[in-house]
Amino acid sequence: MVLIGAHVRGDDPVVAAAEVDAQSVQIFLADPQGWKKPVRRPDADALVESGLGIYAHAPYLVNVASTNNRIRIPSRNMIAQHAAAAADLGVRGLVVHGGHVGDGDDVAVGIDNWRKTFERATFPVRVLVENTAGGENACARTLDRWAMLWDAIGGYDVGVCLDTCHAWAAGEDLETIVDRLRAITGRIDLVHANSSRDEAGSSRDRHANFATGTIPPELIAHVVREAGCDALVETPAERQAEDIAFLRAALEA
Repeated sequence: MVLIGAHVRGDDPVVAAAEVDAQSVQIFLADPQGWKKPVRRPDADALVESGLGIYAHAPYLVNVASTNNRIRIPSRNMIAQHAAAAADLGVRGLVVHGGHVGDGDDVAVGIDNWRKTFERATFPVRVLVENTAGGENACARTLDRWAMLWDAIGGYDVGVCLDTCHAWAAGEDLETIVDRLRAITGRIDLVHANSSRDEAGSSRDRHANFATGTIPPELIAHVVREAGCDALVETPAERQAEDIAFLRAALEA
């Protein structure tokens, strides 16, 4: 069964899910802008017992592709720490952005750093690498880069998170993105179903609700339908319920 849900506030995910009629939730396990190690949630048991599908999202600072030891090594540690905390919640996956190298650095080095991440450690939950919106030095922005990345990490227990806003910002064709990405990876494990405030190819990561964004809502639904996996909206909270209802109706039509 495909679950349709949302990224929700972290203080009470069960209540937040009920407010928007979500079947699944995505949460941060610690400050998304910090390096702090996650601690066990006081509502962990209630969250597990809620029956919701649960996903965790790693902090935005995580960048295992970096050639900077002061970023790369803490990033690897952060994935391990968040994976352990996520396992306690029985999550379906830990989403991690594809990352990037610095100006003047070889992207191939960043991709090899991804390989070393999985070569040197195993994680108790599946890491889902997410495509990103912009940056010439990104490891998972275009499908050409995805092909390079998957050659390096596809043999490990790793999954794929496809974000529609990010793909749109990268200039990818959403009509065919699922087939083309799956031809490279053989899988898509989660869709972040988001519209965009900006035009295609903008390289800007600014999510929007379906009714106000620049991506035709049916095109977002098409991606979810073709992917055939769980989908989460990371859209502004005030209209998340509308976005979820639209997706659910579109999939049932």
